[in-house]
Amino acid sequence: MARLLLFAATTGYQIRVFAEAALRLGVDLTLATDRCHVMEDPWGDHAIPVRFGDVPASLPACMEALRGRQFDAVAAVGDAPAVLAAEVADAFGIPFHPPAAARACHDKYLARQLFEAAGLPVPQFFRVPLEGDPDTAARRAPFPCVLKPLGLSASRGVIRANDPDEFRAAFARIKKLLASEPRSQYLQVEAYIPGREFAVEGIVTRGAARILAIFDKPDALEGPFFEETIYVTPSREAAVVQREMRESVERAVRALGLYHGPFHAELRFNERGVWMLEVAARPIGGLCSKALRFGDGMPLEELALRHAMGDVVDGLRLADAASGVMMIPIPRGGVYEDAAGVEDARAIEGVDDVIVTAKVGQALVPLPEGASYLGFIFARGGEPAKVERTLRRAHAKLTFRIATALPTLGGG
Repeated sequence: MARLLLFAATTGYQIRVFAEAALRLGVDLTLATDRCHVMEDPWGDHAIPVRFGDVPASLPACMEALRGRQFDAVAAVGDAPAVLAAEVADAFGIPFHPPAAARACHDKYLARQLFEAAGLPVPQFFRVPLEGDPDTAARRAPFPCVLKPLGLSASRGVIRANDPDEFRAAFARIKKLLASEPRSQYLQVEAYIPGREFAVEGIVTRGAARILAIFDKPDALEGPFFEETIYVTPSREAAVVQREMRESVERAVRALGLYHGPFHAELRFNERGVWMLEVAARPIGGLCSKALRFGDGMPLEELALRHAMGDVVDGLRLADAASGVMMIPIPRGGVYEDAAGVEDARAIEGVDDVIVTAKVGQALVPLPEGASYLGFIFARGGEPAKVERTLRRAHAKLTFRIATALPTLGGG
């Protein structure tokens, strides 16, 4: 039986889909995840406990847990898991993204340097220590500019600043956010890039990149925060623009050194061409992958599993004429109580599903500090503009009740 080692940060949709695909294909799947180290196999699934936030410490512990075992393939869900997966794959001699490439994808400053060295357009950028002087940094800043953590994803902690006052406020806000990230010592400052934004899903086979889908992001993402909402594929851009995007993504993949496995890229396009924002050494995150189906309905995770196991997946194409997902934004902070209109939204023609992921009693934190959404809406069929309209109509049917969080009272 073929054996796959999957690195994933938490239980969730993508792990379940990987597990279901492994069962169908007769693949023995072993999970390495950041669950409790104290309890002995708390979920009874023989998962290997690791700490993705501390790869240097986790790597020897992980290798010790895997001593004497053999694997045919490695896969990863999430940015930090991809870094540890790359180290383990390298130690086992399994085709995957090299450790240096995975680390570069997880470090916006290093990625920018590699893009610049490869001749890709990059905005003016520099790195600032979190303990540095924000006033000094603001004097270097090309306004308008964007401040961002080096290793967070999904636009978390990304803030636009138009003047020194906004710069200082953004700096303080990011520094506070990163206080719980002991390995975060810097933030990045770069010139704001105007233009339309896109996401690109792809896979690399021994160094050769293949684009699986280009997503339009039809909502304007101009700041001060950059919360993503709607993704729709295929792109409605002209063929010449799509070709330029594909070529730029392929150059970025080579510049980073990605070798074997999925990738997820973000970019902007304006009158000066394509500007790469980042490339992640993993597939699109969480439930968003439900927007992509291949062949006769194969999920993205199964395609990635088959590819990792050595299957040829070049012939697989998107199953739907058009599809999309809306990540339902959190309008304000508070405590989630309930949602109404879900069934009405699901009843709209073209809606594939509406999933509310917020839990009753959950503290909701919007961007730039937050790392979650209220839920997801999926739509398929017709053409991209219709899918976008369907997503917006479904969202308009939903109402969410969010209670104002009471302040914590100190005792004495």
